[in-house]
Amino acid sequence: MGIQRMDNVAVVVDDLDAAVAFFSELGMELENRMGIEGRFADLTVGIDGLRSEIAMMRTPDGHSKLELTKYHTPEALGAGREFPPPNTLGLHRVMFAVDDIEDTVARLRPHGAELLGEIARFEDVFLLCYLRGPAGIIVALAEQIG
Repeated sequence: MGIQRMDNVAVVVDDLDAAVAFFSELGMELENRMGIEGRFADLTVGIDGLRSEIAMMRTPDGHSKLELTKYHTPEALGAGREFPPPNTLGLHRVMFAVDDIEDTVARLRPHGAELLGEIARFEDVFLLCYLRGPAGIIVALAEQIG
């Protein structure tokens, strides 16, 4: 038997409230928010004394989820470079389909979003961009135009 589905992608953030606000502005819905600690958490993650808080964000269609995680104990560690470029090994980015890319970028700017390049056209099919989101993660946006 294989996998049933991909359940979620987790992103470790330093400011959970700001990350929830960012992804809410993008159009995701807060499904739940809770503290995570105890023996099951220590065993699952492999960190003794773990104390964290998660916010589970759901896409409007209900098919995809993003788990935002804030580690209180121990504190989260930096992965090396503060803002790694898109060609860094590891998790590359998370992409969302949007109705209006320019409006979405404008709404996310007050939440700290910064374009890495600019909004670009791929043939007559998509408008695409990469922007830096919470905790320095790269968020890609795609608007289908054709």
